[in-house]
Amino acid sequence: MEEMVVLVNPNDEILGLMEKQQAHLNGLLHRAFSVFLFNKKGDMLLQKRASGKYHSPLKWTNAVCSHPKSGETYLEGAQRRLREELGIDADISEKFHFIYKADVGNGLWEHELDYVFTGIYDSEFNLNTEEVEEVRFISPENLDREISENPEHFTEWFKIILEEYKHHFKHK
Repeated sequence: MEEMVVLVNPNDEILGLMEKQQAHLNGLLHRAFSVFLFNKKGDMLLQKRASGKYHSPLKWTNAVCSHPKSGETYLEGAQRRLREELGIDADISEKFHFIYKADVGNGLWEHELDYVFTGIYDSEFNLNTEEVEEVRFISPENLDREISENPEHFTEWFKIILEEYKHHFKHK
């Protein structure tokens, strides 16, 4: 079954549904969410995308990023994908939302109204290997250094969302 995304205008009013890859080819604005998880020390969880992903394979990104299904809230979608990708349940809360557009290569665009959630998680993972190659925690300082030295190792949208996160939470 084709995965659909919810097309919206900048005010988050629904315009319709479209097959995900078609929306990415056309660069159309659609609903998305991003989850940033931290351990109790304040290190951020990164996931390396699986090698079989149709764009940005084997690149590091935030804990989870995906799209809510039609009729699903942003929070419900984020919790679903935490279970589907990482095999976990975590208490997360919405922090902010914004719109961005990123060229992810091969003629594909992420143009998203992105709701960003954060939470604390310090337990085991049960990774879905079709989605996630591996996970690791990293300190904010080491993350900044790695992105500066090797930006190509990270997804385009993660770099954008991380900067927006820092803008909202200047202490991180």
